Amino acid sequence: MARVYLLLGGNRGDRMALLEAAKKQIAQRIGKIEQESAVYETEPWGFEDENLFLNQLLQIQTTVEAERLLEIALSIEASLGRERSEQSYSGRTMDIDILFYDSLVLSSKKLSIPHPRVHLRRFALEPLNEIARDLQHPTLLKSMHELLNECQDKQKVHIFTAD
Repeated sequence: MARVYLLLGGNRGDRMALLEAAKKQIAQRIGKIEQESAVYETEPWGFEDENLFLNQLLQIQTTVEAERLLEIALSIEASLGRERSEQSYSGRTMDIDILFYDSLVLSSKKLSIPHPRVHLRRFALEPLNEIARDLQHPTLLKSMHELLNECQDKQKVHIFTAD
């Protein structure tokens, strides 16, 4: 069994309902959700958009291999209305990023683990710090808490509360 950290996020449609739908499919198709962070509302990263994102981190136990996990994640995104564009960053209904897969270090055309920009993104580090603060980055050799403290990203990230 592998311990995997997935970051879910979206800024289109019913954001909370889409997070719930993604979690349901992940539990059915990928593995047991062991922990989940609070839901965070975050500014878009790498592009301008009027809609804020909702993000949530999941810790999963799975027997699914990393490359197959990516295929399933992309399938879940598509089932929830994700349309990929030529732009690398744009608004979306659902995005599922594989941040860590045990201590695996992998770099291929399709997949890089750990996620190559996890240490640069406050919206990923805040929920990681919440549920896995002592998790060691396998190549940077620092904990999530240390990476969050060093992060230069000033984007707003706060726990979401439905009004």
